[in-house]
Amino acid sequence: MDRAELSGFLRSRRARLQPADVGLEPGPRRQAPGLRRTEVALLAGISIDYYVRLEQGRGPNPSKQVLTALGRALRLTGDEHAYLRQLARPAPPPPPRPVPGNVLRLLDRLADVPAMVIDAAYDVVAWNRLLAALIGNPATWPPRRRNRLRRLFDTTDTITGNRLELARLCVADLRAAGRYPADPAVRELVDELLGESPEFARLWAEREGVVPRTLTKVTNHPVAGPLELDCEILAVPGHEHRLLIYTAAPGSPSEEGLKRLLTG
Repeated sequence: MDRAELSGFLRSRRARLQPADVGLEPGPRRQAPGLRRTEVALLAGISIDYYVRLEQGRGPNPSKQVLTALGRALRLTGDEHAYLRQLARPAPPPPPRPVPGNVLRLLDRLADVPAMVIDAAYDVVAWNRLLAALIGNPATWPPRRRNRLRRLFDTTDTITGNRLELARLCVADLRAAGRYPADPAVRELVDELLGESPEFARLWAEREGVVPRTLTKVTNHPVAGPLELDCEILAVPGHEHRLLIYTAAPGSPSEEGLKRLLTG
């Protein structure tokens, strides 16, 4: 059990709630924002001593029933509840494996939309021709530049119009995946960005856990012009890899821009 991360996550979720959010009276003046520990324990139906020990990183491994009760008391989303369970019962990440052949074949068949495959640490490991036309050919980049999360925290990037929004979602996704700190590649990436990017450090400290299924990327391409693309994120069952497919609304200027890339 990752006691330090579990305690930090519980504190952060407690701090974002107010008594009115959970049907409690505010009571006397509060010294700090959020619910009191006694209130969380009451809502979860556990002893205050037990909950305090969990927040202090010295409690026992909570049962499934306790985790469910805490998720309900803290109004956790489905992704947050899954993350809570991962913290209490972490599973070692599977060893790295190559991108499955069927995924590579699918990537080749997606000729009219940009698409790529990323691994758990956000490294681009496969892509199609239109993706290279959209963002550049990753084969010509040094390995560090192929990491999409590093790119999002590159403050010299003036092309991605919604960089900060994407960065927030991707940090929440990285945490929700539950591979930190057990996965060496993810741990190395997080430690590096914590040391180099105040933006990343601030977002990481918020302990948000969200698994995005769809993103919107706003960019200004030198050939295609302004683009607003929907990014569908498809998990590869049994693998750490995910397939990202970029599409534009039918009849939109962004669709016309992608056609220019296709014929360029």
